[in-house]
Amino acid sequence: MPVPHDLYQDLKLSKEDIQQKRSKDPLLDSLINKYSQADAEVVKAETAKSDAPSDDALKKLKETRVQVKQKIVDRLQSPS
Repeated sequence: MPVPHDLYQDLKLSKEDIQQKRSKDPLLDSLINKYSQADAEVVKAETAKSDAPSDDALKKLKETRVQVKQKIVDRLQSPS
């Protein structure tokens, strides 16, 4: 059964660290919200029994999630 990705574990940062950074950075906050939405769409697509998306559609959803995650990583690494 598909499960949501743990962004905090992937980034190797605590939830508190991320919350502190996103409270000071509206763009980071927006990106994390976008990641959560993209991840939810992937999980929904993977669990769909009827009306399941094509492999290409699922691949695009996953690519979007990876792209947003990379933007988050880039934002966290940029000087504040």
